[in-house]
Amino acid sequence: MSIAPYWVSAFLDFGPGDLDRGIAFWRDVTGFEVSAPRGETDQFATLVPPDGDDYLRVQHLDDGPGRIHLDLHVEQPTIAAEAAVELGGHVLVRHEAGYVVLRSPGGLVFCFVGHPAARRPAAATWPDGHRSQVDQVCLDVPPSSYDVEVAFWRGLTGWDLTEVDEREFERLQPPDSHPLRWLVQRLDHEQLAVTAHLDLATDDRDAEVARHVALGATEVARHEWWTVLTDPVGTTYCITRRPPR
Repeated sequence: MSIAPYWVSAFLDFGPGDLDRGIAFWRDVTGFEVSAPRGETDQFATLVPPDGDDYLRVQHLDDGPGRIHLDLHVEQPTIAAEAAVELGGHVLVRHEAGYVVLRSPGGLVFCFVGHPAARRPAAATWPDGHRSQVDQVCLDVPPSSYDVEVAFWRGLTGWDLTEVDEREFERLQPPDSHPLRWLVQRLDHEQLAVTAHLDLATDDRDAEVARHVALGATEVARHEWWTVLTDPVGTTYCITRRPPR
C-alpha cells in the first residue's frame, strides 16, 4: 500500500543546550521568522517563511546528539503508519495529538502528521542580489541497508526513483509543488543508522558559503557541485550549485 504525502517538513532536532544557537543560525540562514514555542515543554517551534507554507521546524531534544527527522503530511496518519509497518517500518509513538512517530527499516526517525500545507515558498534574495533556499533533504544510507531503505521509501511514497550517479546517488521524485527534493546517497562506509541532512540551492555558491561562514558555520569540504558545512552546533549540511526553483 502506498501512502503519498502531500507535503514534507524537515525538523532540525537540536541536542541539549543547542536550541538557541541552532535556531538563531537557521533563522538568519533562511531569512524566516521563528514562531512562538509549542509542545508540552515548549520543545517545538517553526521557521515561518515570508510567503508560502512552512516546511522547516525545530525541536529541542532532552538527550542525545542532534539530527534531522522528517514529517510526512498525510490525510490519515494512523492509516499511513499501518502501511509503513507493512513495508518494514516500526512505530515508536502513537501520540494523543494525532501524529505517529516511526523509524524506517534503516533507522531514520520520521512522523506522519496531518497539518495542512500546499504553497511552496519562494527563494530568498540577499542584499548582493544572489538567491538561495533550503530545498532538498538527502538520506545518507549505509551500504548494508541501502536496497531495503530505498524500497521502503519508494513503496511508502509511490514516487519514481531516478539515477543521478551510478555509484552514489539516486533521486526520489516528489511532486514539484513540494518544498523539498529528495536525494538518496549510498555511503561508502557503514554507520549505525540511516541519517539525513539538508541541502541549499543557490545561484552563487561562493557568496552563499561566505554568508554562512559569517553567520557562524564552518566549511568542512568543497566538491565540484557542493560544499559541506556544519552549523554552530555541529549539524552537517551542504550548499550546492543547483539554482533555486
